[in-house]
Amino acid sequence: MPVHPVLAATLGAAALLCALAAPAASAAPGESVTVDSTARLAADGTVTLSGTYRCLPGTGPVFVSSSIGQADPRVRHGIGGGAARCDGAAHRWENSGKISSEKLKAGAAHVQANVMELRPSGFVPLPVFHATQDRDITLVRS
Repeated sequence: MPVHPVLAATLGAAALLCALAAPAASAAPGESVTVDSTARLAADGTVTLSGTYRCLPGTGPVFVSSSIGQADPRVRHGIGGGAARCDGAAHRWENSGKISSEKLKAGAAHVQANVMELRPSGFVPLPVFHATQDRDITLVRS
C-alpha cells in the first residue's frame, strides 16, 4: 500500500480520536483553557476566536484548536489552530479562519477550545488533551 493512503488513514483515525475524546477531556491541575465572551466576525466572513491557556510541559508539540457552531448545535466548524507554549504560565491564544459551508451571523454562537498535545507513541503520535472548554459566546461584527 502506498504511503499517502496509509498516512491519510492514520491522520483520519487520530482526528476521530480527537473528536471522541475532546468532550470528555478534563484539565490536569494547573492546566486550563478559556474562551473570550465575544468573538469577531469580519465583513469577508473571517471569524476570530480568542482566550487564554495554561499547560504544563509535555513530550510532543502542543496546539490550541477551536471550533464554532451557530445554527445547528450538532455542527461545529474548525477555526484555525496554533502552536502552544507549555511552560506553566498563562498565555493568550487567537485563531482565525473562514467557514465556507455556512454563513455565520452576528449573535449567539457556541465555541469549543482545546489544548492538545501530539504525544509520541510508536509509529503515530496520539492526541492527549491538556484542557477543553465549551462556551456560549456572542459573535460581533468587526
